[in-house]
Amino acid sequence: MSKTRRDFLKLAGACACTVAASQLVGANAQAADAGHGGHAPAVAQPANQHDNALHGTHWGMVIDTKRFTDPLLVQKCMDACHLTHNVPKIDGPQELKWIWAASYLETFTEHNHYLPESVEQRSFMLLCNHCENPPCVRVCPTKATFKRAWDGIVQMDMHRCIGCRFCMAACPYGARSFNFNNPRPYLDETKMNPDYPTRMRGVVEKCTFCVERLAQGLMPACVEASDGAILFGDLDDPHSSVRKALASKFTVRRKVSLGTEPSVYYII
Repeated sequence: MSKTRRDFLKLAGACACTVAASQLVGANAQAADAGHGGHAPAVAQPANQHDNALHGTHWGMVIDTKRFTDPLLVQKCMDACHLTHNVPKIDGPQELKWIWAASYLETFTEHNHYLPESVEQRSFMLLCNHCENPPCVRVCPTKATFKRAWDGIVQMDMHRCIGCRFCMAACPYGARSFNFNNPRPYLDETKMNPDYPTRMRGVVEKCTFCVERLAQGLMPACVEASDGAILFGDLDDPHSSVRKALASKFTVRRKVSLGTEPSVYYII
């Protein structure tokens, strides 16, 4: 790393931390006032969308944890995501993951100690929460991570990412992975998806709610593989599958006290 690049990262870090600290306080207060809402005004989608593209103003997900009792279904969802997006398999602390499974205690740190044992023993699918108030966006010095104004998806521009990892520090859900090394040698060439780019060393990546599939009129890969255990739809549409599930089932979100307003809900 050259001196110029190192100096830039130091300056960017200082600025980002200052801005993040001030904005986080304001965002939390705003979130507390807004309750479940607090949506940004909808913005028209880009004109280059496919004719069959799925449209929504606030995409969200509902995960039925009661359906994830079979480890094979858990693995099927993870494989669908990672194979679709050419996520390399790297064991150890440098692991890259877009979706993964965790225990109840790891998932819900603000947990109820007196839940049935059957609940605490389930697997919980974790991924980027595509927050309404995403702290990762506020701290990114290059705007490599940003929230799409027209549908609420928190997206990554890998070409803008300088690898500072401020977004990883800001994300309270650990939903981002960093490419410490060239990830391409860890890909199975026989299973690679030629329609999705591979990444390079020094960039952060994460779940994108399969924006490339939504643009083609397809559901996210994990949703398609889940056999109905994961629902995906427009949270602003009262007739969507996710809104109907929220209206009829008891759901919880992760770390709601932080005011980030996750767009991923869990049926308990």
